[in-house]
Amino acid sequence: MAPKQRMAVTVPAGPKLEDTAKRLQWAEANGYDDAWFSDSGAPDSLTAIAALAHRVERLRIGIAVTPVFSRTPAVLAATANVLGQALPGRFVFGLGASSQTMMQNWHGLEYEKPLTRVKETAVMVRSMLAGEKSDFDLETLKSHGYRQPPSDPMVPLYLAALRPKMIEMAAEVGDGVVFNLWPRKALPKMVEHVHTGAARGGKDGAGVEIVNRYMVLVTDDKAEARNRFRAAFAPYYATPVYNSFLAWAGYEDAARQIREGWAEKDRAKTTGALEDDLIDDIAVIGNEDECRERIRWAAETGIHTHIVAPLTQDPAEVERTFAAFRPEVFDLAA
Repeated sequence: MAPKQRMAVTVPAGPKLEDTAKRLQWAEANGYDDAWFSDSGAPDSLTAIAALAHRVERLRIGIAVTPVFSRTPAVLAATANVLGQALPGRFVFGLGASSQTMMQNWHGLEYEKPLTRVKETAVMVRSMLAGEKSDFDLETLKSHGYRQPPSDPMVPLYLAALRPKMIEMAAEVGDGVVFNLWPRKALPKMVEHVHTGAARGGKDGAGVEIVNRYMVLVTDDKAEARNRFRAAFAPYYATPVYNSFLAWAGYEDAARQIREGWAEKDRAKTTGALEDDLIDDIAVIGNEDECRERIRWAAETGIHTHIVAPLTQDPAEVERTFAAFRPEVFDLAA
């Protein structure tokens, strides 16, 4: 059975915990199904979930995604145990490799064998959540003699993925898959790889939940919104992980120009690689009807949970963007 269609807000809502609490409460009051945290620095999202879990009663809360390099499997399992108790049956733990920029530059960690590290982390964390005593000598990780009380209900583990090998592993090993920042023509083949990986794991691919975070701006000024996207995400696509993904998705020239522009410290060259058509293939920009139609297409193509991440910090623009996807005006089940 296919997972239900779900609309989600993105959090945190800025540096202040109270602002995030207000967004969670607004989402619950306005019929959203989920809230999904990003995890890229302060405020720490795992701590924030623990601090704010009592502020909502119905929302499912996920994290997309916690890097597997910056915390050990035992720490991740212990944290998931607490969050699973704070949100029984309503917490989803997303894990991913993150990027060289964050792991090497921010944390001073080696970024090696990301696919293997994500897979081994998921295997170990799931075992620890089940209350099993650790006895692992894996390629990238080891643990012996660690045990914690079993989680009940079990906390689901969703794995972030972009390209075929990681997508297939995520669907095979994880309970769900998390996508991000794909160009439109890449999505059908990404969904195909989910089905391939799920079959390898003895699962029905149609039952594997696919979560996606969209950069969205409901606006009447598309040109200005595209420029915001260029400024914010050209550096993102300069990282090796996303640059390779963009090339795999069929935009080799744009990927090469971004890579070259970044190396040359030529901002105009880097941002200029993201032409209007490419931005429209990645971001969700336009008026209410245009943005809803884009999300509806993604749902029909294979996405189940749709995280709306406003491409703005302006309160009025954020309100308009989130308001466009309230169930009273946008029903994916219809």
